[in-house]
Amino acid sequence: MTQQQFLTIENVVKSFKKPDGSDFVVLNGIHLSVGEKEYVSVIGHSGCGKSTLVRIVAGLEKPTSGMVTLEGKRITKPGADRMMVFQGYALLPWLTVRENIRLAVDEVFKKATVAEKISIVNKHIEMVKLTPAADKYPHELSGGMKQRVGVARALATRPKLLLLDEPFGALDALTRPKLQQQVIDIWENHRQAVMMITHDVDEAIFMSDKVVMMTNSPNATIGKVLDIPLPRPRHAHELRETTEYYHLRNEALDFLENYQ
Repeated sequence: MTQQQFLTIENVVKSFKKPDGSDFVVLNGIHLSVGEKEYVSVIGHSGCGKSTLVRIVAGLEKPTSGMVTLEGKRITKPGADRMMVFQGYALLPWLTVRENIRLAVDEVFKKATVAEKISIVNKHIEMVKLTPAADKYPHELSGGMKQRVGVARALATRPKLLLLDEPFGALDALTRPKLQQQVIDIWENHRQAVMMITHDVDEAIFMSDKVVMMTNSPNATIGKVLDIPLPRPRHAHELRETTEYYHLRNEALDFLENYQ
């Protein structure tokens, strides 16, 4: 299977009815492909339809026209082959870290033995460095720790495509870069397709293989795709000292400023 055949978004249009009966077109003619082990970020101004696009890929919303396929199969509803990490953590407060992750594992791996499920849960808790907090409840965790639980829960189901909807947006300025580095380190060791929504140009360039830049809504579309040829593995403090990084950053900022 080629990179282009893995996730394919073909001429996707999404519109909503306004009170007067006319159509408000949020997305208009989206074409995009994501490779099997490719990390892709989508950036654009607020209201440009970024989150709508990722919800369509997740199967949480249906396009008005066009289609999305994963490995050649049309996406029409949510599925375990696509897992999403939200900005708002989405943890069940009455369950521990271990239990929140186990809930997802139970749902996806119905035929696995108890021992196999425990092993999957423990492996992913360790992967996000939360073993000492495995039996704590969400209210006992920091924001960064809660988001690591969300990442572990998504990865534990072994999805083919990981969807991240502004996953670091609710974190403070000190926690955010640490978690970005942890997530990209995990991805380096367990590569899979990732589609991430973000407002942050630095975050997008640091983490991605390509950055998809959206024009403004209504009738938002993909204005430009920026390839990120920076070598991996990456460390933010090292990258930001390079000329190539600043050229890419300026190109992205120039695009966004044109749609201010």
